[in-house]
Amino acid sequence: MSTSKATGDVSDIDITEILARIPHRYPFLLVDRCESFVPNTSIVGIKCVTYNEPFFQGHFPGHPVMPGVLIVEALGQTGAIMMSKSMDIDISNMVIYFMTIDGVRFRAPVRPGDVLHMHVEVTKVRGDIFKFRGKALVNGKVCAEAEFAAMKALAG
Repeated sequence: MSTSKATGDVSDIDITEILARIPHRYPFLLVDRCESFVPNTSIVGIKCVTYNEPFFQGHFPGHPVMPGVLIVEALGQTGAIMMSKSMDIDISNMVIYFMTIDGVRFRAPVRPGDVLHMHVEVTKVRGDIFKFRGKALVNGKVCAEAEFAAMKALAG
């Protein structure tokens, strides 16, 4: 993790902390690291897409494209990491669930070798519910965008 020299705030989140913040694991963990974390405000998640991803075997042979639903899931996981860190959630007894997904648009395919940047910003917080706006980009080009909401709840 790195810290901002001006404020001393931790803004980057490595894979070890991601694993402590959300319950997702292989093959469904879709965020490798995060940067630019601002509590209750915004975060950027990063996914290094490789040909070894299990979904490329069938989507599509000879023309591998990351499924759009998984890009949206990566946005959601990025938002969950931001929520977990902002609220200091203990994932041994709490979980973060998707509530809504609206206005999803797919703009460009994501392929092996791409580095996916998920820019997620909070649009509203009310108690244990966060509303977000997210954009997934490769090389600065928007590949997908969505508005979504998530909530904190007891596990089990």
